[in-house]
Amino acid sequence: MSTPAWKVTGQYYETCSCDFVCPCIVTQLTATPTKGSCTFAMGFKIEQGQYGDLSLDGLGFIVVGFTPEEMGKGNWSAGVIVDERADAEQRDAIVAVASGAAGGPMAALSGLITNFVGVESAAIGFDRSGMKWSVNAPSFVSMSAEPAMGLDPSTTEPVKLTNTGHPAASSFTLARAVQSQVNVFGLSWSDVSGKNNGQFAPFTWAGA
Repeated sequence: MSTPAWKVTGQYYETCSCDFVCPCIVTQLTATPTKGSCTFAMGFKIEQGQYGDLSLDGLGFIVVGFTPEEMGKGNWSAGVIVDERADAEQRDAIVAVASGAAGGPMAALSGLITNFVGVESAAIGFDRSGMKWSVNAPSFVSMSAEPAMGLDPSTTEPVKLTNTGHPAASSFTLARAVQSQVNVFGLSWSDVSGKNNGQFAPFTWAGA
């Protein structure tokens, strides 16, 4: 069966186990992660989504992954947590979009992912207050972050990176992770140091 035309737009949120600022972004994936390996969680709140004739409005998903060394060397493990409100068709569509199987930006990572470790369902919650945010999928993922501000105390806008080529959103706002917990797909990570990397942005993906 051919992949239908699709488009999803909404908000993207991420934390990873690298120290702020993640070195992978500005080195074209050639830097060694600051902890030697990297665990990441990317949450996506779909505000409007269409997969063929199927609506994905209001649903969410989280891509969780692990890279054992420099990201560009591949051998990643990754899985997808899908909003438990999705029916079977919506779940399949979200997994196709999130894994890159349906094309779109995540397809660029497919050559780096050696182990697709599975799909889980959870009640994913997104909370946003100004530039502070949190994403929670009970028992699997919990993360929150605050915007990273620059040197000028009179500036109210946080620091941004543009033209990064990141598949989630090429331009995004930098954030400092307040806390991150991951316990799913055999991956376990917990940090409350406030020193880890975070980022967020609106996202627009499309395929076919």
